[in-house]
Amino acid sequence: MARRGKPKLAVWKFASCDGCQLTLLDCEDELLALAGELEIANFPEASRAVVKGPYDLSLVEGSVTTPHDAERIHQVRRASKFLVTIGACATSGGIQALRNFRDVKEFISIVYATPSYIETLRTSTPIADHVPVDFELRGCPINKQQLVEVISAFLNGRKPNTPRHSVCLECKQREQVCVMVARGIPCLGPVTQAGCGALCPGYNRGCYGCYGPMETPNTRSLSGWWGRLGVKEQELVRAFRSFNAAAEPFRRESELHER
Repeated sequence: MARRGKPKLAVWKFASCDGCQLTLLDCEDELLALAGELEIANFPEASRAVVKGPYDLSLVEGSVTTPHDAERIHQVRRASKFLVTIGACATSGGIQALRNFRDVKEFISIVYATPSYIETLRTSTPIADHVPVDFELRGCPINKQQLVEVISAFLNGRKPNTPRHSVCLECKQREQVCVMVARGIPCLGPVTQAGCGALCPGYNRGCYGCYGPMETPNTRSLSGWWGRLGVKEQELVRAFRSFNAAAEPFRRESELHER
């Protein structure tokens, strides 16, 4: 279908570290090709120049943690034809979702000299809890090849082709020995979505779950294996409460082991 001019791309930041936005800048040669197909209309991380919306595609990084952002994400959604969330913060609440398991007022009183200046929500929540999302791209940070794939899919009117299987398959593809079976190292790979290329197991370390739960994770079975390796309940809680603590399968499993 013929378009008038280039599609407008906007990149938005909510509560996050900016790492996923930097992944777009790290695309290097791919970014030049994308710039030829898209008009980068709003991207504060890269430029102060802003082209008014509406936008054909919005990439949203970060979770909703303040009343202001809870309102702002609706403005972004109204201005966007397609909205894609990028990274663990935007798709599952991020590391800041650890607040969801405790009293956030206690954290504020410890961290800030004047807690009364801080206006925040009790929980950190993913973008999809507030507005409809067209696609979620996992990772902490996201994989740049997957990001290019998502943008390419948008330009060509098709569904993005990103993996939903576990990190274990990536280990097999790289012909890596299973660190949990062969070395007794606790690993979240069996329940974590692929995307990193099995980076940590490649260095004889267990997966930390950066890409969140795979499509059908059997977290109960994995916890049983970890128990046979001598992992204590509290260590299991910490393992499932990291970058994707609020992702439903990880949240549920961590609460089963909390005392």
